[in-house]
Amino acid sequence: MITAIRDVRKAKSLTLEEVAQRCDPPTTAQTIGRLETGTRTVSVKWLNRIADALGVEAADLVKLPDQAELPVAAVLDGGEARAPRRPATVVAPRAEPGMVAVTVTGSSGDYRAGDELWCRRIAPDGFAAAVNRDVLVPRPAGRYIFGRLIDMDGGRLHLLPSGAGQRQLVVTDPAWLAVAVRLVRAL
Repeated sequence: MITAIRDVRKAKSLTLEEVAQRCDPPTTAQTIGRLETGTRTVSVKWLNRIADALGVEAADLVKLPDQAELPVAAVLDGGEARAPRRPATVVAPRAEPGMVAVTVTGSSGDYRAGDELWCRRIAPDGFAAAVNRDVLVPRPAGRYIFGRLIDMDGGRLHLLPSGAGQRQLVVTDPAWLAVAVRLVRAL
């Protein structure tokens, strides 16, 4: 099995030792190195332990033959584009279970017609983490509100719609909301 353990670890700027210490139970940097290079077989148990240590899903650590990867041609930093120091690739986004999408057909606030927003659904006990983020909130009869969650007051959510000149809306006790986590925009 070809893994992306090293790629994910480096993308998160972690050393072998840091990943080893984050494992539960902790292991050695040498073991993580062997699992990265394939000199030791990666079992599902190890894959799950390392994924937890890296804060990703185990599936993110497995390279599939049909998984699209793009070579990084340049790094943009402060307006300056330069070649990467080492060869690198990025993996095309993958939807997580429970995600929903919002498509934009008419420009609204920061969003343009043609944009796609990928949103992660969260339960009421996680709403506080969505304050100051754009969210999709279900309403009765198949309607929705999309806007910036600006405040919470008990079970009442205060949202500022994304369109200019719109008034604040209040939604009481929604069953869930979905936080925008990825913007997909064609250029």
